[in-house]
Parts: sequence; C-alpha cells; structure tokens
Amino acid sequence: MRKREFCKAMAAFAGTAATGLSFAQGTDEVLKRVLSSGELRVGAVAAAVPYFVKNRETGEWEGFCPDFAQSFAKSLGVKVKFVETTWGNAVLDLQSGKIDVMFGAGPTPARRKVLDFSIPLFHNTFTAVCRKGVMVKDWEQLNKPSMRIAVDLGSNQDAFATARLPKATILRFTQSSEATLAVQSGRADCQALVVLLAEPLVKMQPQVGTMYVPSPVSTSDVTVAVDKGVGDGLLKRLDAWIGQARSKGEIQADILKNMQKLVGIPPSSFPPEVKF
Repeated sequence: MRKREFCKAMAAFAGTAATGLSFAQGTDEVLKRVLSSGELRVGAVAAAVPYFVKNRETGEWEGFCPDFAQSFAKSLGVKVKFVETTWGNAVLDLQSGKIDVMFGAGPTPARRKVLDFSIPLFHNTFTAVCRKGVMVKDWEQLNKPSMRIAVDLGSNQDAFATARLPKATILRFTQSSEATLAVQSGRADCQALVVLLAEPLVKMQPQVGTMYVPSPVSTSDVTVAVDKGVGDGLLKRLDAWIGQARSKGEIQADILKNMQKLVGIPPSSFPPEVKF
C-alpha cells in the first residue's frame, strides 16, 4: 500500500473508532440521513405493553423498545423521534421511509422477503396459555387434531404453531385478543403466546387460564427491522450496539425493569426455563 493510501485508511479508521463502535459508518442513505439530521425515526405501537406504551400524562413513550431505541440513538450521537404505527403497518412504514427502524420485530419468513433484520436483541420463549382442565408438560401433548390452538394470524405464534404442531387444529384470529377470548370461552384449548405477552395476560386476566412452558423449550428471535436493501451500514451499527448491550446485561435489565414497572411482574415470576 502506498503511503498516501495508508494515511487515508488510518484517518478513516480513526474517525470510526471515535464513535466507540468497531464497524465503519457504511455508505447507505438511511444511515447518512440519520447522522446528518441528528434524528433516528423509530416506529412505536400504542398499548403494546411491555414493548411500547405512551404515557397519557407526559406523552412520552415507555417500554423496553423505547429504552432500546434511546440507547442505540445515543451510540450514534443522535436523538429519537418516535412515529406511531402498528405491528402490521410497520413493514409499509419502513418501505416508504416513514420510519428508519422498528424495534421488537420478529423475523418471520414472510417479513424476510421485504425487510432485513439485526442479530437477535433477545430470545422470547413460547408458552401455551390453556383453559381450565388442560395441563401441558410438552408440546407433543398439543400436537393432535383434537387440540384446538389459537393464534393471531401472521404472527410469530402462528409460524411457530404451524411448524411445531402440524397435527393440531390451528385457529387463526386477526388479533391476539380474539385468540385469548377463544380460550376463555372454550372455543380453543390453548393459545400459543410468547412469554412477554403471556405473563401480563395471565396476571391481568387470570380467568383465561394457566401459562405453561412446554418442553422442549422453544424460543423466537426478537430483532430490529430495517427496509430491505438500504445498505449494511445501519445494520452493522445495530449489530455492534446489540452485541455490546447484551454483553453488559443491559437488554435483559431493560426487559425486567419494564415488566415490573409497567405490568407489575417481578423478575422472580418468570419460570426458570425462560432465558432472554
């Protein structure tokens, strides 16, 4: 390498090192816009406790996803602008450039066709919330035609139940609350639900049923989504931040803090099989 080229390379490395992350800034337009504007636009879903919730008194967004967003933005040296969306509309909002990132997204096969995803933020354990009289120790107990499993259409729960319980009768509903109502009314035997949604459900609506963590323990990756093909700069920054935050225990700490603060569920309430 010639002297001039070597000096340029070292200058570029020094600029990157100053950010505290080990990856180059990247050349994608989204990252360039975020850094130049000083603003990271993050999708936020109303009443999606404990992922997101808007404080009615202050107007501020709370939950572990807003906490993640603030931490990542700080690593970039920018501020967060929350843009209200829904889980269903987030894909279109990313594609249209309305938002830059979506925290808490599940990388389902359908979403992978149109979005790119970070490395896992954490792992969400699948549970079965079952009506009275149905006790579950392992998933195979539910894998038969006589067992009616309620899921919300197109969700991680839907994808998991379809793959793990091919012999069961899968009942698909537009909303998770509709699947819950099916269990409560006896139209379904169990609802497949990730633990961070199941724990608040059985605490606030104990009449629905009992939560089980069947064996073998199965989990779903929870990630950060970006529009497909925006370039690898933003994803590299996300992956670097996630790696650092996980190694320091910050991700799990934010989850447990918000579960207790927003839902009243202490860390001791989680079954020992649950690992984030």
